[in-house]
Amino acid sequence: MATKIYDTLEVELQEGTVVTVKPLNIRLLRKFMDVMASMDPEASETENLDILVKACGVAIEKQAPDIANNRENLEEALDVPTMWKIIEIAGGIKMADPNLLAEAGVV
Repeated sequence: MATKIYDTLEVELQEGTVVTVKPLNIRLLRKFMDVMASMDPEASETENLDILVKACGVAIEKQAPDIANNRENLEEALDVPTMWKIIEIAGGIKMADPNLLAEAGVV
């Protein structure tokens, strides 16, 4: 019998859709990391927030493509705590770390 070595988390988005967030497979992780790599400490909070929203879209694109592939739907579905949790579980990045947030220019 196989042993699952990762945690999953069911998350209800703001508009009611429930997605199961789990660590991304390598293909999606590369796409996710390319998006996250575009964060710039010199950029505005709004610009960096756009990047985090896009990264969440990558994280949920298989489960909720209608939301993930439509920017307006994605922004309606996310709030900041949910976005941070999706990024933490899917990409392994702890967004609540104040040092990381300060370095990224988010706070």
